[in-house]
Amino acid sequence: MISADSIKLLRIPFSFFLAPLYFFTLSMVPDINWTKALLIFVILNFLIYPASNGYNSYMDRDTESIGGIEKPPVPSQQLFYVTILLDTIGVLLSLLISSTFAAMMLLYVIASKAYSYRGIRLKQFAIIGYLTVIIFQGALTFLMVYNGTNTISTINIPWQGLCICALLIGGFYPLTQIYQHKQDTADGVTTISYKLGYIGTFIFCGIIYFIAWILMAQFFLQQNSMSKLLLITAFFVPIIIYFSWWFLQVKKDHSAANFKNTMRMNWIAATCTNTAFIILLIWNHFE
Repeated sequence: MISADSIKLLRIPFSFFLAPLYFFTLSMVPDINWTKALLIFVILNFLIYPASNGYNSYMDRDTESIGGIEKPPVPSQQLFYVTILLDTIGVLLSLLISSTFAAMMLLYVIASKAYSYRGIRLKQFAIIGYLTVIIFQGALTFLMVYNGTNTISTINIPWQGLCICALLIGGFYPLTQIYQHKQDTADGVTTISYKLGYIGTFIFCGIIYFIAWILMAQFFLQQNSMSKLLLITAFFVPIIIYFSWWFLQVKKDHSAANFKNTMRMNWIAATCTNTAFIILLIWNHFE
C-alpha cells in the first residue's frame, strides 16, 4: 500500500498549475476527439506530472518548502518505485492515443528524469535547466496535446501555440524558484531565478509573460477574434495586479519572496488562466 507521505510528495494538486497549457492547447485544436482528450488529461495530470514531482522530491530530498508543500516529508524508496510505475502506466496508456503520442510522452518522461537524476541533473545548470523546462513542459506539451486530440491528420501545428506554451511556463517557472535560493545553492543547484536575483526574476518573468501576450494578440487578431483576445486580457488583470503588488513588497524587503506569497501567486495565475482557457475552449467548440 502506498504511504501517505509518498502520496503527498506526488503533489497531485500541483497539476492544477500546469493545466492551463492543456486547456489552451485544446482550445486551438480545430476538431477534438473528446475521448482521447479526456484520456490525455488523466495521463498528464494524474500520472506523468505526479511522477515527475515525486521523482524530483526523491532526488532532491528537500527538508524545506517545495512547490505545494510547506513542510515536505522525507521521501522513501517506495516513492521511487511509485514514480516509475506511474510513468510506465502513463506511457503504456499513451499507446491508446497513438504511437507518435506515446513516443513524445516517453521523450517527456526521459527529459523529466534527466532534469532531476543526480547522475545528469540538468536542473543544476541555470540556462540548460530553464530551457529543458520550457521546451519539454511547455512546447512539447502543446505538441502532444494538439497531436493527440486532433481528429484531423495534419502536420500543420500552429507555431504561435508552441511558443505561447513555452513562454507561459517560462514566465511562471522562475517565480516558483524565488524562495528556494538558499536551499538550491546548498544542494549545488544554480537556478535561473538565483542568477537573475530577486528583482531580476520579476523583471524577467514580466517580460516573458508580456511576449506571450503579444503572441496571443498576434494569433487572435490574425483570426479576427478581438473579443477572444479581450477575454484573455481581462483574466490576466488579476495576475498583473498581484504580481505588481508582490514585486513592490520584494523591492522593499526580500523576505517577501517567500513560500506563502509564491503559492498565492501560483494559485491566482493558475485559477485565472485555467478559467480563461476553459471559457475559450467552450467558446470555440460549443458556440
